[in-house]
Amino acid sequence: MDTELRHPDDPRFDAGAAARFDRRRLSRAFNASLAFVLLLVLAYSAQSTFDVEKLAVQPHSLQGLRGVLFAPLVHGSVAHIAANATALLILGTLAGSVYPRATLRALPLLWLGSGLGAWLLGEPGSVHLGASGVANGLMFLVFTLGVLRRDRASIAAGFIAILFYGGALLAVLPHEAGISWQSHLGGALGGIAAAILWRERDPRPPRKKYSWEIEEELEAQPHALDAQAFEPPAPPDTPVSWPRPQDGAPGDGGVPLFPPDRAPRKRD
Repeated sequence: MDTELRHPDDPRFDAGAAARFDRRRLSRAFNASLAFVLLLVLAYSAQSTFDVEKLAVQPHSLQGLRGVLFAPLVHGSVAHIAANATALLILGTLAGSVYPRATLRALPLLWLGSGLGAWLLGEPGSVHLGASGVANGLMFLVFTLGVLRRDRASIAAGFIAILFYGGALLAVLPHEAGISWQSHLGGALGGIAAAILWRERDPRPPRKKYSWEIEEELEAQPHALDAQAFEPPAPPDTPVSWPRPQDGAPGDGGVPLFPPDRAPRKRD
């Protein structure tokens, strides 16, 4: 059963199956994000066996172009990888659970955008490494999709992303020495482009209609639904303040007539 597309008002809707479907999707997103974080940890533990700078982005250098592919896998310190791992775990789980299809297609764009931004905009002779550009791209992906789609799940995901990593909106500008704002900017542009390209890749969650929306549909298509559902009850079914006479009982149930006032009138 396609619980993702079925409306909660549909009699075939299974709330238990929908909840299990959401839990599985959240679990898959968390496990995928955790697996990538573990890959970063393994790469960092092996950095002592090779020259890290050869895998980093070196701006305006042909040799430094290979860093576009490998720079997100290497980091400069434990604090560096810890900060990026936390961001990737939270934002990766958020994006992958709400937009699994769009996120899967966006990851290559975020990855390449981060490296190309550092290679094109970085200062010659500098070295850029780390996955912060990818994490920044995920934040911009979730935020931009919330702005474009504007359904409840998208808006909630955008608010959560801003709550945890709203500072990433300013990380695309030069603000601190030793921070690659160029890779942040490249990842952000990749996230915005991916949100525009694949904003409709994931189906929108069903939205419960309000009563006035249903009435408008009835006016437009009077035979689509039961028009009598919004009609007032018929007069015989309307309660009255006095009991009606039973069959065979005297009286017709009408309003009683009172005799006129026959008191003598005095003349002046």
